[in-house]
Amino acid sequence: MQYGILSFDEVEPDISRKILHVDMDAFYASVEVRDNPKLKNKPVVIAKHPKLTGGRGIVSTCNYEARKYGIHSAMSAQEAYMRCPKAVFIQGDLNYYREISMQIREIFNEYTDLIEPVSLDEAYLDVTNNKKNMKSATIMAMEIKEEVYRRTRLTCSVGISYNKFIAKIASDYNKPNGITLVEPKDAVQFLKELSIDKFHGVGKKSLPNFHDMGIFTGKDLYEKSLDELIDNFGKMGYSLYFKVRGVHNTPVNNKRERKSIGRERTFSVFLELESQVVDNIVKLIHQVDNRHHISDMRAHTITLKIRYDNFETITRQIQSIETIESLEKSIELAKEIWKEHGHLDRTIRLLGVTFSNFDHPLYTSIKLDLD
Repeated sequence: MQYGILSFDEVEPDISRKILHVDMDAFYASVEVRDNPKLKNKPVVIAKHPKLTGGRGIVSTCNYEARKYGIHSAMSAQEAYMRCPKAVFIQGDLNYYREISMQIREIFNEYTDLIEPVSLDEAYLDVTNNKKNMKSATIMAMEIKEEVYRRTRLTCSVGISYNKFIAKIASDYNKPNGITLVEPKDAVQFLKELSIDKFHGVGKKSLPNFHDMGIFTGKDLYEKSLDELIDNFGKMGYSLYFKVRGVHNTPVNNKRERKSIGRERTFSVFLELESQVVDNIVKLIHQVDNRHHISDMRAHTITLKIRYDNFETITRQIQSIETIESLEKSIELAKEIWKEHGHLDRTIRLLGVTFSNFDHPLYTSIKLDLD
């Protein structure tokens, strides 16, 4: 079995921790409604109006009124408009949302230093040993919710458990403005009763494969052997085998490392055709994704670096209100930069692509050169 011999620590759940997952409710849209009370009870979509973009663009988030029409994050803005023509489309202001996110982070810091932001609107908190010396994680979660609302007039939902995986699922269990506690003694039964698509990592593309194996719930997953899951799903199957048994011992990580991730290449034969430029941009993005997974980075900015044969170098970037979470989106944005700023009056000796402005802070500057 390619994943090696299991240690005791990998098999047995560490139930010594108290973990909160705090998830702001429809964060960007809620900020806009808060700031403009006229939007209350109206469907609000955070995206450029598709009439202004020729049908392009993706929904960053939307409020719960808009969700009644089946609109959701990552949906195309055009489809959102077709589902609800009366929706209010707002381009959004990432820097403003970031400021509010930092205000919320300051509240978290009053309780613990062990904070792992996942994005601007969600974070894990390890409150096992907390600054308030509070024994009850549930009472602490209630207090944090109240303080967030008092200072920002925004609501959040909180999941409470002994590990990050269950806490994250729990925060989504009673939305909006809810609290869900999953104690160790209840964890496996809680997980067995979930639909398989509630297990983070099981997405739209892999869901049919689970259904083909007769896996529709956590209970179905629990009944599959480790070998079956590895044979069919590889590393993800290995992980899910333990997660459905309540085992996920990864600690809350509050370290800050990389600020950007990129890849660049110097060409011995300079590029002189647009097709060569585009092909190499695509290759560079694939190389970044192969090593770091664009979907995990949750970057908001992509930068294209172009160095011409006379060593003139330009760097141009696009900042996206929604996180850049796919190869397709990355390639689309990089091509936009090239079309807007690149030219072939001279041949090109170097190209580089860099991702930055992460929601998740666990990155430091790194540049990977390709010989």
